[in-house]
Amino acid sequence: MGVRKVMEERIVYFSDSGRENTEEVLGIVKRRAEELNIKSILVASTSGDTAVRAMEVLKGVKVIAVSHSTGMGEPNVQQFTEENRQKFESKGGIVLTTMHAFAGLSRAMRNKFNMYLFPEVVASTLRIFGQGMKVACEITLMAADAGLVRTDEDVIVIAGSGRGADTALVLTPVNSNDFFDLKIKEILCKPHF
Repeated sequence: MGVRKVMEERIVYFSDSGRENTEEVLGIVKRRAEELNIKSILVASTSGDTAVRAMEVLKGVKVIAVSHSTGMGEPNVQQFTEENRQKFESKGGIVLTTMHAFAGLSRAMRNKFNMYLFPEVVASTLRIFGQGMKVACEITLMAADAGLVRTDEDVIVIAGSGRGADTALVLTPVNSNDFFDLKIKEILCKPHF
């Protein structure tokens, strides 16, 4: 019989969701990234404000901002501002703008279960744990599919509910077609609902 290993880590629960938690989330992520020697951090960012702030706080790691696809808010408009893109990229950040992964999740369902379901079912299920949990899982798939993170190295993912950050996870990325192999290793923080 093997030796049983028990870990105890702290999870921070915020009384409210949203941007007022961003600074604390970034501090939590910085500490845990150093402890785990995490080399890549993903951050969901609509306008780029959270991405720029993450780049300022999380020095020494690869920071990848995952933005909304162009046209998500209104046709032909990219919500990640050009000013924030320039600030972020000038400090070494990478911006990924692509289709949301759960729009293509039906392939994972077909491959794993030989059936078809609407990707919104998965997205809605993840939202039971909070909007940031859904976003964190989704942007991880997007970054892995784009080849920006490896599927054999842990990353920390920062997401939120609307604007700013209120959720952070440690996980090992998978590609969209392997979605059901995704494992969340640690919940660092999230809103308490």
